[in-house]
Amino acid sequence: MSNAIQKLMEPRSIAVIGASTDPKKTAGRPIAYLQKHHFKGKIYPVNPRVEEIAGLKCYPDIGSLPETPDVAIIMVGTDKALSAVQELSQRGTPAAIVLTSGFAEHGPEGLKKQEELIAAAGAMRILGPNTIGMVNVTDDIPLSPSSALEMDEFPKGGVSVISQSGGILGSLLSRAAASGLGLSKLVSTSNEADLGMADFVNYLVDDASTKVIVLYIESIRHPERFRAAALRARQAGKPIVVYKVGKSEAGIKAAVSHTGALAGTDKMYDALFKQTGIIRANKFSDFLDIPAALSSGRVLKGKRVAILTSTGGAGTLVADSLGEWGFETPVPDEKTAARLRALQPGDQAVLDRNPIDVTLAGLQPDLLRGAISALLDSPSYDALILILGSSSLSMPDLMAGAVRDCMQTSEKPVIAYVSPHAPIAGALMTKLGVPAFSQPESCSVALSSMLHASSLRGGITATGSQSTIPKALDASLLHGSLNEHQARNLFAAFGIPGVRETVVNAQQPNLDAVNDLGEKCVLKILSNEITHKTEVGGVALNIPIAEIAEKLHAMAAEVKIKSGADIEQFLVQEMASGGMEFMVGMHRDPLGTAILVGMGGVTAELFKDTNMRLISPGKALSSAEVLEMLQELKTWPLLDGYRGRPRCDVDALVNAIVQFSTMVAAMGDRLIECEINPIFVFPAGHGVKAADGIAVLN
Repeated sequence: MSNAIQKLMEPRSIAVIGASTDPKKTAGRPIAYLQKHHFKGKIYPVNPRVEEIAGLKCYPDIGSLPETPDVAIIMVGTDKALSAVQELSQRGTPAAIVLTSGFAEHGPEGLKKQEELIAAAGAMRILGPNTIGMVNVTDDIPLSPSSALEMDEFPKGGVSVISQSGGILGSLLSRAAASGLGLSKLVSTSNEADLGMADFVNYLVDDASTKVIVLYIESIRHPERFRAAALRARQAGKPIVVYKVGKSEAGIKAAVSHTGALAGTDKMYDALFKQTGIIRANKFSDFLDIPAALSSGRVLKGKRVAILTSTGGAGTLVADSLGEWGFETPVPDEKTAARLRALQPGDQAVLDRNPIDVTLAGLQPDLLRGAISALLDSPSYDALILILGSSSLSMPDLMAGAVRDCMQTSEKPVIAYVSPHAPIAGALMTKLGVPAFSQPESCSVALSSMLHASSLRGGITATGSQSTIPKALDASLLHGSLNEHQARNLFAAFGIPGVRETVVNAQQPNLDAVNDLGEKCVLKILSNEITHKTEVGGVALNIPIAEIAEKLHAMAAEVKIKSGADIEQFLVQEMASGGMEFMVGMHRDPLGTAILVGMGGVTAELFKDTNMRLISPGKALSSAEVLEMLQELKTWPLLDGYRGRPRCDVDALVNAIVQFSTMVAAMGDRLIECEINPIFVFPAGHGVKAADGIAVLN
């Protein structure tokens, strides 16, 4: 695998199948760009109709090539692409880039042809089909017809891009060049019939020239492979930045549980990214701004930021944005303030406040260097933002020189906000290692991403143990939508405690067992079809034991009117009190299976205070993972003894959620939907009790 991708990235010989003599046509551009960017290897055009292309000997077919190429670029029609792939594979070509379209992106017939393509490839690896190709910027090797390659030179650096969209790849290439952001490798994976995003992430983890990995994702086709690759990147200290399209939740199907409404495809991606340490760019403009900040290689260790400005209004804009993102802009400490005041005697400049304003003092070289040095040396600040106003842009070399001199004496992050529209000045700063942004909010996004990246260096929480079904549980007897009593028996089999309860028949209720449940109890209908019982009048609380029979008949009549259902059985439960209501559920989609926790009860969908974490196939969550999930909830303080309240039995709740995840992992695909809501969490030492639950099995 790595050898094939290595050949793709650094080929010594390239065959271009279907090459055109016209460098303006798509089929003519790959050779034109290889020559334009001075590819040092051999290029073999293949076209039976001509003898020479761009001064190179042209070969009539693959069989007549003088050697087996390291890489082939295929630009012929669908049927010819199949035969070309087969011939190249038979010759032992390590990898081919199939630019040809008309495969899986065109529906079932195209998918069939794509399967034939992979079968024809044999041991040869395929990038594509329907791809725009790839570019090794580090070594000046463009293997693409993208018109973005018309530019004469690309800034080289440590950011590598993998995109499932070819057009976006070209857009990022040109935007990065304009902003001064240095790139390393760019790959368009497109259909991912063979080589996919995870394969290239794995390669880039080991690539010495790649410092930051950027991904444009439409969907993740192989979640477990992707997850493993992302964790490798995290362990290697290489941050991944993702822009995921398709945030709309319009396609979410209706579900019987609260979990189904609270979870969703995009939230699943959020959970996956969070677990693997991936930084998500929420706006397309952030997609390059964040990598620009991370590629500086500087580590942000705190939230205290100094702002040095030559335009007061811009300084306020940046300070306001930083405040909204949770950053601090403290005034300089006394020693730093004294250094700043000494730079400009008198009252021309405001140098002992934050933002530190040099508007009136003018951009004197010694003043600028002194201010930057003082702020970088200061123990009061973790980062510095330089604001380039109109006056500083009139003397860009002064600013660049001051920055260059001072950056060598400090490892603290330095970023710039270019207040007037001046992309050339911004690109100059970025090339100096000072990421420059055109929006004040981008400064906050950049610093936040740097802070997030620095927090990932502490290691990864281990997952839980392999899950199995308890021997006492005959899971083969469970099918369809379980009623609440059946669901709670399932939970109990996995060690999740529940409230005491008894089942009574509607026609001949035997209420002897009810007397053991306390003076008052909860009455519920027992139905495999009606899951949201409160909506049809199927739940009543605080019912005196003596009134159970009367209330039972009245409830049956009300449910009949509201739902049309004849209720034959009821559930009588002990009345739990004094506990907090939480919920735990599961959500399954093509990305995997996730466990959801959060504030429970009938208001669960109203408050939406939830957290999700994907589980590995067959494995439960660990106690450490569950505790982390709970601590990230807004309502965590209520569990932890908020304002003198008794601390809840967090250990018991953690154990119940671990056991719930064990059940989900052990049952596998048989479990379609499952939820406990509410699960009552009592004060420390008094445990938890599941009071209501849903389980749907196939």
